[in-house]
Amino acid sequence: MQQQERLEEFKKSVQNKFNVYNSLFLNLPYRNIENVGMLIPLLMDQSQKGLKSGLNPKEIIEDFFERFANLDTEEERIDFMFRIIQYVERQVVLYDSVEDAAFPKIHKHSSSLSLKDYFQLVEKNNSWEAIADKLDNFSARIVLTAHPTQFYTPAVLDIITNLRTLILEDKIDEIDVALQQLGLTSLVNAKKPTPLDEAKNIIYTLRNVYYDAIGDMYAYIKRSAGSRGFENHDIVKLGFWPGGDRDGNPFVTASITKDVMDELRINLMKCYYNDLKRLQHKLTFREVQEPINKLRANLYKAMFDPTKDVGYEDIIGPLQQIRTALVDKYHDLYLKDLDLFIDKVKIFKTHFATIDIRQDHSMHTKVMNAVLAKNGFVKEDLNELSESKLIDILLNEKMTLVPEDYEEDIVKDTIKNVSQLITIQAKNGEEGCNRYIISNSEDIFSILFVYALFRWCGWEDKKITFDIVPLFETMKGMDNAEATMQQLFNLKAYKTHLSNRGNKQTIMLGFSDGTKDGGYLKANWSILKTKEELSAVCDANEIAAVFFDGRGGPPARGGGKTHRFYAAQTNKVANNEIQLTIQGQTITSTYGTKEQFIYNSEQLLTAGLSNTILGKEITISEDSRALIEELSELSFEKYDALKHHENFMPYLENMSTLKYYTKANIGSRPGKRGNKAKLELSDLRAISFVGSWSQLKQNVPGYFGIGTALKSLADNGRFDEAQKLYEEVPFFQALMMNSMMSLSKCYFELTSYMKENEAYGDFWQILHDEYELSKKMLLELSGMEILMEKETISRESIKIRESIVLPLLVIQQYALQKIGANSKHKELYEKIVTRSLYGNINASRNSA
Repeated sequence: MQQQERLEEFKKSVQNKFNVYNSLFLNLPYRNIENVGMLIPLLMDQSQKGLKSGLNPKEIIEDFFERFANLDTEEERIDFMFRIIQYVERQVVLYDSVEDAAFPKIHKHSSSLSLKDYFQLVEKNNSWEAIADKLDNFSARIVLTAHPTQFYTPAVLDIITNLRTLILEDKIDEIDVALQQLGLTSLVNAKKPTPLDEAKNIIYTLRNVYYDAIGDMYAYIKRSAGSRGFENHDIVKLGFWPGGDRDGNPFVTASITKDVMDELRINLMKCYYNDLKRLQHKLTFREVQEPINKLRANLYKAMFDPTKDVGYEDIIGPLQQIRTALVDKYHDLYLKDLDLFIDKVKIFKTHFATIDIRQDHSMHTKVMNAVLAKNGFVKEDLNELSESKLIDILLNEKMTLVPEDYEEDIVKDTIKNVSQLITIQAKNGEEGCNRYIISNSEDIFSILFVYALFRWCGWEDKKITFDIVPLFETMKGMDNAEATMQQLFNLKAYKTHLSNRGNKQTIMLGFSDGTKDGGYLKANWSILKTKEELSAVCDANEIAAVFFDGRGGPPARGGGKTHRFYAAQTNKVANNEIQLTIQGQTITSTYGTKEQFIYNSEQLLTAGLSNTILGKEITISEDSRALIEELSELSFEKYDALKHHENFMPYLENMSTLKYYTKANIGSRPGKRGNKAKLELSDLRAISFVGSWSQLKQNVPGYFGIGTALKSLADNGRFDEAQKLYEEVPFFQALMMNSMMSLSKCYFELTSYMKENEAYGDFWQILHDEYELSKKMLLELSGMEILMEKETISRESIKIRESIVLPLLVIQQYALQKIGANSKHKELYEKIVTRSLYGNINASRNSA
């Protein structure tokens, strides 16, 4: 019944409204392009019919031009295709706005556990005592990244915000004007954004959405706890990667990190200043004027001058003084308003969000080679040293590193950055920047190199106020993770460091490259097993394990339904905190409005807290584990064979949009690591890898191999075992449902012409066969008749989005075909392919 109510609300508040406003949009009164709006529905219809009847994109587009568009020259046709792309991009923005505006109405009918539901359960079971400690200590950290799948400028975000408000109020005339504004506003970056540009775009959301959303959510929890008291200001924390994540991004330098830290602090001071100004209109009492005026003057200076130091005590002190006056002399008048502001200051302090430093282990190895050679410990290479000798140097040798002593840029900048972190902590507070993440960690040196850098860059005689966080993302890294951590815990110096950090060890697992390396099922099963192993090894060493998950995008990059993922974790996985990345357009699609942020943050909290109140502990039996292991190996065998197929990389390079990701001005980061002439899978960034499959509507990393694995069981008369596994093991069911989401976004009809291609026809057939098999086997496994049968709203949303961008997809494939045929307008067709990436990515919202 709930699903039916949600579907009816979706049709009323999303489908119908989009159709009404889209009709306005398709008739925008612009010179020379009015016909485009009228022809888009016709092109969509021709594309659907043509692809279903087996026509290829070239045939569909050329037939359309001849029959409907009345455009004779190739130049006119190219210009027309560019205008279609511009229209469709804006249709996606309109649909986003309509869907976001409808979010509160649709989720009224949700069956998910909200904080209100959670606290009602607590009251019903009379179990406040049971959850009090968990509530006081639990934390969810939402870490915002700037991976290159997010590119709405602040100007466009302002239009979207305005559209959402107007749609809620059904102000059709003003919506018409806003759509005209959208039509005339560029949706793409004129040039590649810098890391600082990316940071500013996301800080916009921090300031305009998260500042108030987190404050309001905290106030609700505090009210719900009532007389029991609640003072956990870390229950929802914000993390931040733009400006700190230098993995594969040479444009993130020490000076960029400093500039981003300043931006975070300055924008927080603006939030504080505006809150204080509003409060001052209410607090008109004589004895509070001096502390208010003094604080307001300090905040005003700090808003514009990055060198102005306003510490946490400088802000909280006057506010506590005002509070005392209100209680003692002014009858608690407006105390509730003041307390909300005080709690915000206790949550955000002077940092707003905690910026993480991230770098790949290979870069630290370069730095260590240079440092130890310069200081006479090796002649050329670290391999000259035994493991024990190298460990001894890293833990015990004393030296002072100066950037100017080295020639290589990466060495200079790494030393400069680690050295400046002391100053950054002094300005933004320790919580402003206190984590250093090492990508591609595979042994203890991944961690010890960073530990030594801190020692030699200013922390020699003091506590290192940083968590050093390994990211085990490859299969090798995850296989070695347990032994690596135990070896670290055996080192007295590192154990002392952990003691100074509260005996907590944060560990990142899998992330995007895990799926790229091991295939979907094996990567995710390996992550869960590694979490269990690391939980045990940390527990045995009296260390609290904290897991940090890369979950911000599509299933193929570790994403999918987040609440389902955390609710399916087993009782062997440490549950001290929830930490996850939010990537790309998922920032705006899942956490982009106040209502969305609060709803999805509540889902994280209730997923982490529910075991405490519901007494629910998820276990996986040994038989079930053995079966998942068997399926993961069968799946991996199929995926690994594909990965090593001679046409795997050539197909991506020559038949997909892979090379065009780096040409689009989406993100500041290059599309691959290193400068090798020949592209290798290990150098390829997961975003362009997964994104290229998504643009082809083949989504290979999200399911490939699963169909084969399940078919193998069925062929041996054991399919009932898999069905039982699906019904009884939430973790396995969550993975299969995520794969169904990836499959539901596939559309092989778009590329079916490739099966006739002399070089790649057989390879395309391998992909298509596994898609058909996976779809068939997953439907049998779940007992569903259609993919995502029980996720009606998500399914309908995907269906609408895919239909909106179908003209873009057909144009993109047409342009790729023209490029392959060496058209004299090859350069223009390449621009069409590059430009078409934007609308397709935004329509998918999680890119696969």
